[in-house]
Amino acid sequence: MSSLEHVSQQPAAVTRDRARAIFGQTMGLVALTCLVAALGAYLGRDISRGWGIVAFIAAIGCIIGLNVAIRRSEQLAIGLLFGMGAFLGIAVAPTLAYYAEVQPQALWQAAALTGLFIGGCGTYGYATRRDLSKIARVAFFALLGLIGFGILLMFVSIPGGDVIYAVVGLVIFAAYTMYDFQRLRRADSIRAAPLLAASIFLDVFNVFMLLLSLLGGGRG
Repeated sequence: MSSLEHVSQQPAAVTRDRARAIFGQTMGLVALTCLVAALGAYLGRDISRGWGIVAFIAAIGCIIGLNVAIRRSEQLAIGLLFGMGAFLGIAVAPTLAYYAEVQPQALWQAAALTGLFIGGCGTYGYATRRDLSKIARVAFFALLGLIGFGILLMFVSIPGGDVIYAVVGLVIFAAYTMYDFQRLRRADSIRAAPLLAASIFLDVFNVFMLLLSLLGGGRG
């Protein structure tokens, strides 16, 4: 191999190494955030619904703070990421405690299907060369519509409404998962890892809860 060939291959090798580092860091943070969320769900299993709402609001605060902190301190961003996971775990703890008591198989089935769902959509998003940003924009407006539909279901009984909500939600988060993994592949800085991890964790969290709703008959 000539010295010219050796030099020409170095940038590609560096790019691959950087991509592997970003992927490893991001997915490691996703895994840790899932563990923190599980711990939060365990610790909050006896809280009231009211405190669950407070925890959910706190999680939103962590998400907002994370978007600001990522520009200033990676350590603070990671702390807010874990805080988001813990508060979301606490927020859904009453629902998960209910399933653990009366329908534990639904929890394990939802967890397994979530792994397959995220793995499949994530693999496609990471591998495809198609630009998925347009799909993400459509998913954003669809998510707003789904939130509105969810609010409607609180006040109006619609036959099959819970199933419709869950299925449409899964379609939306399939799009988000593919897009977020494409963002992960295109990331060029390790500093982006906490924000990418937050996005992917939210995909995992929402897919799990939607599948649990389907498998458990719409509870929570």
